Order: sequence, then C-alpha cells, then structure tokens
Amino acid sequence: MKRHSFLQLTAAMLTGFMVWGCGDRLNVDPVQSVDEDKALQTSSDVLGAVVGCYDGYGSTEFGSGAVQYIADLLADDGDVRFAGTFATHQQFWRKTMIATNSQISLTWRNGYSTINRTNNVLENLGKLDTDAQRAAAEGEVLFIRGLSYFNLVRLFAKAWGDGDNTVNPGVPLVLTATKAPITEANSVPRNSVSAVYTQIIADLTKAEADLKNGPVTANGANAAAAAAILSRVYLMQGNYAAARDAANRVIASGLYSLEADYSKVFNDYKNRRGVPSSESIFSTLITIQDGTNSLLTYYGSSANGGRNDVRIQAKLLNEYAAYGDKVRGNFFIQDGIGRIFTAKYQDQYANVTQVRLAEMYLTRAEANFMLNTQVGATPLEDINRIRSRAGLAALTSITRSDILKERKLELIFEGEYLHDLRRTRRNISSSILYNDARLVLPIPQREIDTNTSLVQNPGY
Repeated sequence: MKRHSFLQLTAAMLTGFMVWGCGDRLNVDPVQSVDEDKALQTSSDVLGAVVGCYDGYGSTEFGSGAVQYIADLLADDGDVRFAGTFATHQQFWRKTMIATNSQISLTWRNGYSTINRTNNVLENLGKLDTDAQRAAAEGEVLFIRGLSYFNLVRLFAKAWGDGDNTVNPGVPLVLTATKAPITEANSVPRNSVSAVYTQIIADLTKAEADLKNGPVTANGANAAAAAAILSRVYLMQGNYAAARDAANRVIASGLYSLEADYSKVFNDYKNRRGVPSSESIFSTLITIQDGTNSLLTYYGSSANGGRNDVRIQAKLLNEYAAYGDKVRGNFFIQDGIGRIFTAKYQDQYANVTQVRLAEMYLTRAEANFMLNTQVGATPLEDINRIRSRAGLAALTSITRSDILKERKLELIFEGEYLHDLRRTRRNISSSILYNDARLVLPIPQREIDTNTSLVQNPGY
C-alpha cells in the first residue's frame, strides 16, 4: 500500500473541518475526508474555518509552545538545565537531534496542517457575505500562513544570509489547499530560503493592508500584528530600513503601551482573568475549556502545574546581577528545594504572547542604530524606555552590544534568542558556531521516506 507524507495527507484529513466557536476544537476526522462540495458551504462555515486557522496555529506542538521552547533549548549555553525526562526535548538542549524525533515531526505536521487550513479558507472567500468580511478574513489567514512559514523556515533551514539564500533549501511552499484524492503531484520539494521569505513578506504585506479596518474574528490579528511580524522578518534579513519602518508603524499606531510593571506583562489569566497585556500585539488564546499553556508545562514549577523541566542556572542569574537588573533579574521563582524557574510561565490558562510592544522598541532601536537614523525616536531613547521599566539608569550613549544585551534580558524564554544569535552571527559557544548544522532541525524522517522530492538537512 502506498504511503504518503504528511504534506500529502494533511489535506485528506482537513478538507471538511468546521468550527463553531472560539473555544471549540476542530472537528477533524483523521481517517475519512469530506467531499469538497460539502466542506465550506456558507458564510458561517468560512468564518468558522478562520477560527480554525487560529486554533491550528495555537497548537501546543506549534505556535503556542514548541516553536518557542525548541528555539530556546537550542540556543542555551548554560543559562538553563533541561531536567525533564522527554528524550526528544533533551535532544534540543544537547543539540543531538535525530530525524525520527517525534516532537520535530509533530511541529512539522502541525505547521503544515495550519497552512492547509489557511489555504482552504483562501479558496472559499467568495462565500462570505460582504467585501469587508472577505478582506478581513483574507488578511487574517494570510497573517497566520505567513507567520507559520516564518516559524518553519527559521527552524528547518539555514538562517537568512548563511550562504546563498537562492540555493539553500528552505521548506516546501504549498499555496493551494491539498484535497483528496492524493496523488504524486502532492509530493512537493523544498523551495529555496529566498523563495520562502519572499512568500512570507507577500502574505504579511497583504495581511497588513487587508486588516486596516480590523479582523473579522474576535481577538484576531490586526494590521499592527502583521506589521510586527514583518519587522521580525525584515530584521532577520538585515533589511534594517524595512524592519525599522514596520516596527515604527506598530508603535505609532498608539494601540499598545508598555506595562508599567514588568510582571504584569505575563500570566494574564492570573493578572487579568485572561485579558491580554497592554503591550501584547498578538497572542494565541488559552481558555479553561480549551487547554493548558504548554510553556507552563516545561518552564513552570510543579507548584503551578508545570513539570520542573527548564531550571534556571547561576550563569543567567549572574548575568542579570552583573547588569544591575533587579526587576527582570528577580523575575524568577524558587521552590522549596532551591530549584529556580522563570516567572514568565506560571499560569495554566495564560494566553501565549507571540509578539509584544517591547520588542518593537528594541527592533526600532537596533535598526535606527545600524542606519544612523532617528525614525520615531533615537536608539538611545528607545533603549532607555525599556531600561526605565526594568529599573535601570538611563544610558548616555549606546552601542549595538548594549541593544542586543537588552534584547536578550527583556525577551529571554520568548523564542527569539536563537534567531537573534543566528542573524547577528554570534556563536552559541566556542564549540557551537552560529551556523552549526546542529542548530537546524532535521526534516522528519517519515517525510523524507515518503517524498523523494525532499532533501535532508546536513548532518542527518
């Protein structure tokens, strides 16, 4: 019997999904597909399917957990110890991944499952009742697709600029809904890193334009969210002018403000009964009915429902202490036997923040610094704004190292540090360089075995 890769099978599994509420899981039949003409028939069906795209992205195996902790564990050089029993996660921390790692396979599968959901909505926009609905729904699913591809290409491919972007294999671009019956035509190759980034930028740029009047989905992504992720993409490329301008659009929108109290940025169910922080630009929602914040699972203490897996080490505490950072440097909790954990994830039902305003100030500061410009503010003003909230004295001059240090201490454990190291060509350690093959996830072995068009990453 012919086996198919997940890129092929994802369509047969998802052709007929329907979602009826923000707190509902998708009704996905893992065995049988639904005829195309019975899948999305009405405007309500399509609007429900948009919610399903968020639900897919927010999977604990993708955008609401795995994307963050995989990158964090790969980036570690003694700041934490992974003490958990999952061999799959030990491989991330030790940089010893194998192509049969089941967590890697789940992350790939959930990423492409989400992308197929977005493609399915895009092909059914004409069933929505109004032009305004069509524009907003298109913007939302393009945002999710662009963000999903960005997460995948950063984890499964060489970083932008690490060799020839037009030659380096990225990830497969699938831009139409894959539907049953599955054929060999569904066996798609990896597109180049350059091609994937081009598509990401196209999706997010169109999303920003489409969402100028807001989303059609409650708590959905808006134009500022698209601009915020665009700023990340451009920063990864070293396109400082575009990164600066995108970050500045978010800041200038006036929709967000820094929390005066750093601790209020996180754990929003405990702090505000689930209302996102004033600086949260886009979050995936966790509800009592829907599930548990999986970052708590790994980063949290058992007293708060976690597994005690990611334990803070003296190296990181000393880095904060040497910096004089008593706000962020004390944002940790200690259990009764001396184990220390980040306080960012100690709330079972906290929403998972994907991007927040502090990052926009840091991006604008770095981009302005690199270009010797002052769009929106000077680099010094932006960095001192972040430092002030952390209780640190204002600087009178600034270097790029200062900016990158602030970026680490502000955003640590939010999934960006690995990518910052790779884009700035800073090594993990003396033995693990920024472009080490061990920092790139293998393509899941099942995908390689069943799709001869795919090539494996070096080292696997």
